[in-house]
Amino acid sequence: MTDYVLTGLIKRRAELAGELHRHHEAIGKLAKDLEHLDATLRIISPDFEPESIAAKFRPPDDWSHRGQMSRMILSILRTAKEPLTSREIASQMILERGLAMDDKLLRLMTKRVSTALRERRDRGQAASVQGPGPYSLWAISKVP
Repeated sequence: MTDYVLTGLIKRRAELAGELHRHHEAIGKLAKDLEHLDATLRIISPDFEPESIAAKFRPPDDWSHRGQMSRMILSILRTAKEPLTSREIASQMILERGLAMDDKLLRLMTKRVSTALRERRDRGQAASVQGPGPYSLWAISKVP
């Protein structure tokens, strides 16, 4: 009975090891390309420091599957002890996803969270109340 389980696990481990090896090779190639680009920048402008250029981060198009963001938002609201702003929800989502927190990503995620929350409010799943300043506080709608 355990032979097919063992065979399956061995096959899966081999696949993961191969994938890891491909990613290591890709990272090595990216590092070399970056070194060459930095060297070229230093040749053209010796006083320029390539390390001063901030890395651009753009979440992949498929960073979340259909409905995953809304489920995550509702989950965060369910576990919250008090209503939260869309920015607080976005911040928590970034942390849970293990993404690098920066202002640009936080603004992008806050917009996406706000849009999702408005849709959930229209469906009766979330409710908003006036919060501090121009911000709204969001919570799960109470089921009658």
